[in-house]
Amino acid sequence: MLKQGVLPFSYECEPTESGMTALAGLPAYLELATVAKLPDSIQHYLEGCHLKKQGWMDTQIIMSLILLNIAGGDCVDDLRILERDEGLVKVLQRVGFSGHPRKERREQARGWRKECQRAFPSPPVVFRYLKNFVNEETEQKRVMGQAYIPAPNAALAALGRVNPDLLRFAQKHSPQTKATLEMDASIVETSKQEALFSYQGSQSYQPLSLRWAEQDWVTYSQFRDGNVPASYQNLEVFQITF
Repeated sequence: MLKQGVLPFSYECEPTESGMTALAGLPAYLELATVAKLPDSIQHYLEGCHLKKQGWMDTQIIMSLILLNIAGGDCVDDLRILERDEGLVKVLQRVGFSGHPRKERREQARGWRKECQRAFPSPPVVFRYLKNFVNEETEQKRVMGQAYIPAPNAALAALGRVNPDLLRFAQKHSPQTKATLEMDASIVETSKQEALFSYQGSQSYQPLSLRWAEQDWVTYSQFRDGNVPASYQNLEVFQITF
């Protein structure tokens, strides 16, 4: 119990095992992902990459990040907040991330030395996993004053094949005969030391995205440093998108 302060009220915590959650909307997105076969698509394209993931499946880690993004998380460390949500954890323990809980649990169990009690992977595990998608050979070419976009490595290229599957799902259920593409580069300020400066004078990233207006869907997105002009190599991005 937190005693009364300046204002005339106080807080009292009542222990409960009701399984309440402040994130009741997330399971609906999880169900949509299952209907769209998003978990199956992730596992299909990434299972041959042999990524380091400490017993977790690719589907579990990536779906955790998707749910974190939908919930408004600011960083990987916010996964701890989702893990503390008792109701959401109970849902995931029952249904899993893929819609195939029995199969998922059997495959996951083979990767653990002892039983895992977590619903979400820990931030350190996710950080190590994300390093799989960094092209170390081209990262050294990123320098201030020179526009450069590192080529994706095999893992990142494989992950990029997931979005076309989602586009096929959207087009199947809501057919469109036109595709108006809108290109936009957004400056995202950051405190990361390795981030380069944008024309606005701040350390930033400047991802470039193309949106299919009629479907209201992002068709392609390319992560860029802040010093890369918005018009840099746009033709290539359009060609990939088409």
